[in-house]
Amino acid sequence: MGRDRYFLTSAIPYVNAEPHVGTAYEIIACDFIARYRRLRGDDVWFLTGTDEHSLNVARSSAERGITPQEWVDQMVPRWIDVWRRLDISYDDFIRTSEARHAERVQAFVQRLHDRGQIYLGTYTGPYCASCEEFKQEKELIDGMCPIHETPVEMLEEENYFFPLSKYQDQLLALYEEHPGFVMPGFRRNEVVSFVEGGLNDLSISRSGTDWGIPLPWDPKHVIYVWVDALLNYATAVGFGTDDETFASLWPADLHIIGKDIVRFHAVIWPALLMAAGEAVPGTVFGHGFLHVGGEKMSKSRGTGVHPNELLDLFGTDPYRYYFMRQFAFGSDGDYSIESMTARHNADLANGLGNLASRVLAMLASSFDGVIPAPSVEGAASDLPEVIASAAARYDEHMLAVAPQQALDAVWSVVDRANGYLVERAPWKLAKDPDRLAELQSVLYASAETLRVLAVLIQPIMPTTAQTLWTQLGQPGQVDAQRLPAASSWGLLAPGSRTFKGEGLFPRLLTD
Repeated sequence: MGRDRYFLTSAIPYVNAEPHVGTAYEIIACDFIARYRRLRGDDVWFLTGTDEHSLNVARSSAERGITPQEWVDQMVPRWIDVWRRLDISYDDFIRTSEARHAERVQAFVQRLHDRGQIYLGTYTGPYCASCEEFKQEKELIDGMCPIHETPVEMLEEENYFFPLSKYQDQLLALYEEHPGFVMPGFRRNEVVSFVEGGLNDLSISRSGTDWGIPLPWDPKHVIYVWVDALLNYATAVGFGTDDETFASLWPADLHIIGKDIVRFHAVIWPALLMAAGEAVPGTVFGHGFLHVGGEKMSKSRGTGVHPNELLDLFGTDPYRYYFMRQFAFGSDGDYSIESMTARHNADLANGLGNLASRVLAMLASSFDGVIPAPSVEGAASDLPEVIASAAARYDEHMLAVAPQQALDAVWSVVDRANGYLVERAPWKLAKDPDRLAELQSVLYASAETLRVLAVLIQPIMPTTAQTLWTQLGQPGQVDAQRLPAASSWGLLAPGSRTFKGEGLFPRLLTD
């Protein structure tokens, strides 16, 4: 985008209930991308937060006899605690009930008003409180919201409107000129088809409630929660009050969102920005849903498993790894305890964990834990070429928002390194004094592969990466390394002292 920083955002979830595994899926993906971008030297700004001005929040707080602000103040720390346990490295966390957000939202809508982009009218039609969305009749299935499968409410109220319909041609031109604006490609096709079918003007205010941000020119109305929420991406980086920060970050390079809110981000959001004279984001990526037993995860349906339940069983790094490796990120996925256990044991315990354990144990028994110098007389290895190819594919897939394929590339190194150990059998070489040079070279190549793997896995398993880095006797923090230089072969210094320590991934029982 021609700026000096990379700006990445998650969607901001409603806080009317606690996180579940589905909502955690998105934030892990964002963190994986943010950490990878930092590892390759990008100046990253990773934004997340909470969406608090929903009708459901107002209703829930009323049921509890407290104010909406008191209710969200109770809920938000629960989300932050889970994100902390998931090791999410966000740079800013914005709450839509914050003053910094409210004043900047008002400045944005005032600009639209001053530009003649808002008019007063009457809305009559269906509204889904769970989506917080004004629906079109053609979207409903037997009078029900197609996403939540619950009855919609019929509303008739005087609202202020944004003339979304007049931006149809500009939006279609955007999709044509920048095909990567909506990803994956099949989501782009859905958006194009929707816009080609015609757009209705957007109600941008609600009356009859005081939970929200008042319109600056008519405080009897509060700003529609979706306009309020979308603007977090701009308000958090200084729109209207901090021109220098805003200029250094805007527009966002990547919005990661769920597929159910692609239209808000790929239709309404760019139209609002066009109307305000601001640049549109680089990419809106709509990921799929997680299912359990074939059913979409949802608190309202009783299928929303809290992340802590799985974190208690598997730990943070295996949890993060599983959800990024198991599913193609743009499509839906069906998870289970059984598949998590199988993936843990195959990839982590038997794969990376076993590789590290065997190499470190051999170094301890044969060289007192010291990294030997490779000998020109030692065994040749294809590991340098395997690593170079994998690192290139890893980069390609991460930049294309394809975390599953990226981890496939990394695990090709794990698989080959384990195969190399079986082929060279250093435990046999150690019994033959005449093959010392070969043993030195085999163990150096294996340990050097582990060093590179520690760097490559850092974005997805930061704690494990640091543990492995330290076990290999490497100084400092692994996240201070930079790709592609750190994946170059031969950087492991002979003479470094390793220690075996505890196994990285204890095998899990499958009963």
